[in-house]
Amino acid sequence: MPASFLISLREGLEAALIISIVLGVLLKLKRTDLNVNVWQGVGVAAVLSVAAAIALNLLGVEFEGKGEQIFEGLAMLLAAGVLTWMILWMKEHGGNLKSEIESQISLAALKNGQKALFVLSFLVVLREGIELALFLLAARLASSSMQTLTGALLGLAAAIAFGWGLFASSRKLALRSFFNATNVMLIIFAAGMVGLGVHEFNEAGVIPAIVEHVWDFNPILNEKSEIGLILKALVGYNGNPSFTSAIGYMVYLAGIVIYILARKRNINLLVLGQSE
Repeated sequence: MPASFLISLREGLEAALIISIVLGVLLKLKRTDLNVNVWQGVGVAAVLSVAAAIALNLLGVEFEGKGEQIFEGLAMLLAAGVLTWMILWMKEHGGNLKSEIESQISLAALKNGQKALFVLSFLVVLREGIELALFLLAARLASSSMQTLTGALLGLAAAIAFGWGLFASSRKLALRSFFNATNVMLIIFAAGMVGLGVHEFNEAGVIPAIVEHVWDFNPILNEKSEIGLILKALVGYNGNPSFTSAIGYMVYLAGIVIYILARKRNINLLVLGQSE
């Protein structure tokens, strides 16, 4: 449940943040008559996102044995890939996101752009919804369906509350700090998805284990215990991972940390160069 809550809160808050900016700009421009187009886009995208989530889960049920293991492995690796892209995109564009959206909305409102507002809100919510459907599928494979659903609903409810707070008040929330903190947690979650995805391919015989069990912590903390299942959902805990599963986890984690640090260093050098 913690993993699905965090993912739903993060994805839901991104969508809520953008929609609140759109509605706020329309309010400033005194064009609240266009709000209906925004909500129509949100509604259609929400329905399609739910349909996508149901379809993904039904597709997984159709597979058995080796096919099921390959499907689960692909779902986890794909979720990790999309999650990584989302984190890096947000770090790259998060600082200018508000100003970019405000300029687009102002231009659309001046041109009486009902269609543009519908398309913008539709695409924003649909993108976050499809991503969330994929992430929750991966989370469900590492946890129970009920825990995943409960966490997702609680996360979305919290995101809606935050979004309403952003729109209804002038109080600034520490969104940058929130996204930075969740980025760290989601990177670890993505690493866990990589490790578990490789494990599924080990089970299917697609990727060799090389060493069946590099270590065995199950006598100390069993991966099927209550705490073990929580850690499995949050960080991809595996009490007795194979060599390739452990390597996949560590290579992903090291790779993305090195990339982010290198990117930050290059940006700092660029800023210093411009200031001289």
